[in-house]
Amino acid sequence: MIWQQSWRADPFAREIADRHYSRQTVGATQFVATGSCVVFKALTATGRAYWVTGWPKAEWVKHAWAGAWMCAAFRNEGAGLSSDLIRQAVAATRAYYGEPPSLGMVTFVDAAKTARGRSRTARPGQCFLAAGFDDVGQTAGGLHALQMLPEAMPAAEPAIGAQQGRVA
Repeated sequence: MIWQQSWRADPFAREIADRHYSRQTVGATQFVATGSCVVFKALTATGRAYWVTGWPKAEWVKHAWAGAWMCAAFRNEGAGLSSDLIRQAVAATRAYYGEPPSLGMVTFVDAAKTARGRSRTARPGQCFLAAGFDDVGQTAGGLHALQMLPEAMPAAEPAIGAQQGRVA
């Protein structure tokens, strides 16, 4: 496990978040939407990364996967193989939240804003697909929807420095 548990305003993670294509307000102190979340960060000899899992209340969600955990953001700047980092982040999320919801975890990829999405040979979200997510279509706004159901998830493994269980 290379992920360390962090928080929604960690300056280290915020710096990486500022370079993620989904960042709403570059430089803002907090980089995570309101609601329940867990943030992980990684620093290795070769690079760094951050990950955010959100668990919005189903009634707040307007897409077909209401109730699922959401990979709200992931950026890898050379910290390791992205698919390995994703599987570890899912394992750390399981350790934090416990039993996953029936819809598992989803993420949405804007193909036009990712390097792989602009390639003619790569599939959008290829690192998520390699980690065990399935392509389940598109959102109403045209984002690629990727999902990992509970039975495909790795076993729970706490992040470094993690508090066991969800913090209200």
